[in-house]
Amino acid sequence: MTALDHNAWRLTTAPMMDWTDRHCRVLFRHLAPSARLYTEMVTTGPLIYGNAEQHRRHLKFTAVEHPVALQLGGSEREDLARAAKLGADFGYDEINLNCGCPSERVQRGAFGACLMAEPTLVADCVKAMIDAVPSGVPVTVKHRIGLDYNESYDFVRDFVGTVAEAGCRVFIVHARNAVLKGLSPKENREVPPLRYDVVTRLRTDFPSLILVLNGGITTAQQCLDLLDGSVGTVPSQPHGVMLGRAAYHDSYMLAHTENALFGTPLPSRDQIVEQMIEYTAREIEATRGQQFHTRVRDVARHMLGLYSGQVGGKAWRRMLSDARLLNDNDPELLRRAMPYQSDYDDHRQPLLDALSG
Repeated sequence: MTALDHNAWRLTTAPMMDWTDRHCRVLFRHLAPSARLYTEMVTTGPLIYGNAEQHRRHLKFTAVEHPVALQLGGSEREDLARAAKLGADFGYDEINLNCGCPSERVQRGAFGACLMAEPTLVADCVKAMIDAVPSGVPVTVKHRIGLDYNESYDFVRDFVGTVAEAGCRVFIVHARNAVLKGLSPKENREVPPLRYDVVTRLRTDFPSLILVLNGGITTAQQCLDLLDGSVGTVPSQPHGVMLGRAAYHDSYMLAHTENALFGTPLPSRDQIVEQMIEYTAREIEATRGQQFHTRVRDVARHMLGLYSGQVGGKAWRRMLSDARLLNDNDPELLRRAMPYQSDYDDHRQPLLDALSG
């Protein structure tokens, strides 16, 4: 078995449905060059039964995204193995199995968080996926710490232990229970209490595994504290952290975290915009005439939080959300919307007046 470098998971970004598509991941990469990026969950159906164009739609990514992981959703051993091989053939650096999503759609398909109740099945699926991909492509699992209101540590310990015996070495732990009945996906991210101590215990009980902590992390300082052992007992702190919605809604927070963890110089927000203008222009040209072509709105929707809390940030969001401006499909809209000294810079005032009218 290929040895894994736990530092490869020191900073990761969460798989978020309808959000972490390839355009979002390119933005994240410019903000955090060292981060490991995860796709939104892709169910096995479109990969098993789809044609080459559908495979391309679901699996396409840009080279700059590396290292990038494909998250799969499913519970059928053979289907997951075939989908994992497709992902590895496309060039993904990791294949991740979703055992944490509590949505009703996922429950109807008997996968996601439901799988935590069937650790032997998960182990069989993981083993099949490992056998299907090259040895250098790790198969990992993202999961919760319990189901419904069962807070027994034994439950998650036995789950991790069983799946680890199948060859999984990396576990991304969302440190909340998943309540399958009575809570929405949003409530499942907020209502069940965070229990970071469970991850600490897992690290102690499974010293050979790589444990990544997910859930409730909102600042770069919090990441430092968790990884340096200020929370928990050294050396039982997690090997890495996974940032989700906090990094999406205030995306520059991701750059601050990269800087704090790796010492990477902070790019300016304006530099990020210029990089995304170039990317968007290339994408529009490269996909022109294709069924699933790139539009400015596809990129701009992920950039609304880039100037969060900054002077001009509200006007930035307003301009990048306006259908009349987006319909021109001009990447230069990103530059025209950039905040400078105030909401009322001369270069944007005519546009803002038009929006107000």
